[in-house]
Amino acid sequence: MTYVVIGGGIVGACAAYYLSQKGEQEVILIDQAFEGKATSAGAGIICPWISRVDDPDWFAIASKGALYYPELIASLEADGNTETGYGFTGALATSDDWEELKELKKKVEKHKESYAAVGDIKLLEAPKAQDYFPGLDENLHALYISGSARLDGRLLAKALVKGFKQNGGKVIEEKVSLIKDSDHRLIIETSEGNIQADQVIVAAGAWTGDLLKPVGVAINQEVQRGQIVHLTVDEDTSNWPVVLPQDSSHYMVSFNDNRIAFGATRETGSGFDYRVTSGGVHEVLHEGLCVAPGLADATFKEVRVGFRPMSPDKNPLLGKVSGFENLIIATGLGASGLTMGPYVGSLAARLALEEAIDLDLTPYDPLR
Repeated sequence: MTYVVIGGGIVGACAAYYLSQKGEQEVILIDQAFEGKATSAGAGIICPWISRVDDPDWFAIASKGALYYPELIASLEADGNTETGYGFTGALATSDDWEELKELKKKVEKHKESYAAVGDIKLLEAPKAQDYFPGLDENLHALYISGSARLDGRLLAKALVKGFKQNGGKVIEEKVSLIKDSDHRLIIETSEGNIQADQVIVAAGAWTGDLLKPVGVAINQEVQRGQIVHLTVDEDTSNWPVVLPQDSSHYMVSFNDNRIAFGATRETGSGFDYRVTSGGVHEVLHEGLCVAPGLADATFKEVRVGFRPMSPDKNPLLGKVSGFENLIIATGLGASGLTMGPYVGSLAARLALEEAIDLDLTPYDPLR
């Protein structure tokens, strides 16, 4: 059996890694070094428990995404791939409205009845949240959720590809084209010849739609640019929790290398305009420093730009495509890419292998 995965972001890399663990079949991962891959730019927040997305279908797949991480990280570490960028740090939902946080606490406690992974939940009256995340505004209250994690997308994708290669997987780094043969099978055209695979998973993120057009497949997905500012401080930030202000779509994520990410713009309709803009940087810094004015003296390190693949309803485009014998699509994760990406990749791999799926995929039909 031959399986091909197109796209080396977090979804595709995880799908390829999963497939490579399943025996003697040939698995090929095809990737091109596009500027603006969402995985490379993103700062991951693994905390669906306090999301403002009010959709049971989104929560079903996002919560399973959060629960999938420990299993995946353990598998990678067993093979010696310990630099995954993943860490349990907890999360702080911040607000100057104490009553708002009390209501949020009730919501999270309800989730904990079904998901023990939510962990400890406690309200922190201002300025106690500063004990968890130095630099926060002293007037901000917070709700702390211990069962939350953060992720460096670049590191995890790198670890997954390394694990894939260790398992005998082959990587092709080039732009490929797709054709449909008379038997309704997808064929991949490469510089070294055509590849006829038993199953093809197209997980090319924001570029998925363009890749599928020549074979007559249209997906409902839009490109959204995100700009994320990275700062450094002279403190150990490895255990600082994720910060999720309740009056904003922005966030803060800290990493092991004294680095803090302020994110992110949500520039729908941007197309593939790979630029850092003055307005984008101003927006992100302004939002971040309003929440954490104590970081005003932090060193400006860099700005990362990524293109999110956005579906209209924020849910993934995931599943087999009618009219084809061997096509599976996995994209459209939007701003939730690093929350649910590995799990979505594993689901795509299970579809390719015809394994049992522990989730009804009907709401995520890629052609909906």
